[in-house]
Amino acid sequence: MFDKIVDGFVKTFIVEDRYKMFLNGFWNTIRIAFVATLIGVAIGAIVAIIRVFHKQTGKLGILDKICEIYTTVIRGTPVVVQLLITYNIIFAWSTRAVLVGMIGFGLNSGAYVAEIMRGGINAVDIGQTEAGRSLGLSSVTTMKSIVLPQAIKNVLPAIGNEFIALLKETSIIGFLGVIDLTKAAERVISRTMNVYYPYISIALVYLVLVYGLSYLLKKLERRLAKSDR
Repeated sequence: MFDKIVDGFVKTFIVEDRYKMFLNGFWNTIRIAFVATLIGVAIGAIVAIIRVFHKQTGKLGILDKICEIYTTVIRGTPVVVQLLITYNIIFAWSTRAVLVGMIGFGLNSGAYVAEIMRGGINAVDIGQTEAGRSLGLSSVTTMKSIVLPQAIKNVLPAIGNEFIALLKETSIIGFLGVIDLTKAAERVISRTMNVYYPYISIALVYLVLVYGLSYLLKKLERRLAKSDR
């Protein structure tokens, strides 16, 4: 029994330096999720500001409608379909699957972050906006200098949760031929014909990542809660 366990481990990770494939997959998983989160935050912030600004002033009607269509389409279609459209249609000329994956996941994340940011902005006391306007600040300056800093503080834990969600969603990036953790496991399985070690190993990696990040987020939430007192 022990010999079989050792043999399975050696074939999965040691032979042909297969552990390097897992390390490469791990690196791709982390960087795709991280960059996609940054893209999502940038898009989400812009969309949220446009939608809130339109609601408050009635301006930017066309942009507001575009943002509404964007969030409706993204939230109403599967992320894997969005990835395939991004890779095979929008960026059909590109061979940089990792970069396209980052953009695809970022576009998907942006729609969800937009709702998070809207909630964060709306959670800021309207008196803050009125105070800024009474000081002679424009709507844009009030939003940028007074409302947004408070809104970002409110939504930091939720954005952290979005990063965790993206970490798990990147397991489908293999559809674009990118070697992530899941794709690395599949390639090793095709050579060893042993499904146990690769799949259980990547499941443990995801579990440790998610649990560790969730723990850090809880600490961040507690610290932010203390700073508000």
